[in-house]
Amino acid sequence: MIRINQNDTNVNKFPDGTFLLKERIPGGSTEAESGKAKLTWLFENNEELVTLIYLAGHLRAHGVTELSLDMPYIPNARQDRVRAQEDVFTLKYFAEVINWLNFESVTVLDPHSPVSEALIDKIQVKTPETFIWKAVERIGGTENLTMFYPDEGACKRYSGMVKLPYAFGIKNRDWETGDIRGLDVSGMTDCIRGRKILIIDDISSRGGTFYFSAKKLKELGAEEIYLYVSHCENTILEGDVLKSGLIRKVFTTNSIFTGKDERIEVFDYE
Repeated sequence: MIRINQNDTNVNKFPDGTFLLKERIPGGSTEAESGKAKLTWLFENNEELVTLIYLAGHLRAHGVTELSLDMPYIPNARQDRVRAQEDVFTLKYFAEVINWLNFESVTVLDPHSPVSEALIDKIQVKTPETFIWKAVERIGGTENLTMFYPDEGACKRYSGMVKLPYAFGIKNRDWETGDIRGLDVSGMTDCIRGRKILIIDDISSRGGTFYFSAKKLKELGAEEIYLYVSHCENTILEGDVLKSGLIRKVFTTNSIFTGKDERIEVFDYE
């Protein structure tokens, strides 16, 4: 979904599959009258990149001189390195397209990789602190609450945002397949038994990491377990993280999640 100044755009297609776009130029606001506009991209598919290119051109052709992009989820961020000649560095080429569009600023939420920050020009990083505190409020506040970070990277990233007792995971991987075999826990492990736990990370696919985290936390005596991720793929609905029943509630934003499930609460990014 792409929005112009928080208004949804209308994307239709001709019979051959090409886009049929009709968008009014924003008017009646201080921003629009001064030649400013903001595109917000809540990612659903790669095809939207073409829509973004067309809309940016359309707005500039009709007098918008200061155009910014709000892109909470960075597509292709997982492909942030190449190991072999046949690997296509999609993040690099995606960033080159965004840079070519020459936005005044590109605002992102909790990027998966620092490589993204290095490749995208005029980037502004928004931390997930506001959304984490919303999740804390939803589960009853800070009393009897411990934070859990699935690995040391997440611990370094988020522990400074929430000054509460915390523990972190150390993943046991099969290095041939990349699959997680299990997880050990370090940190304030004495603050787990009998307490509520909020797991925090940037992104979830099927949620294997969080399933193993919750399983280990339950073994250590955690009473209630919750999960916050800034970007939640719809594939979480297929994974063990929800099917197991170990996690009571998942909190996320609408940066990428478009599914519906009573166990998932979605915060509006805007």
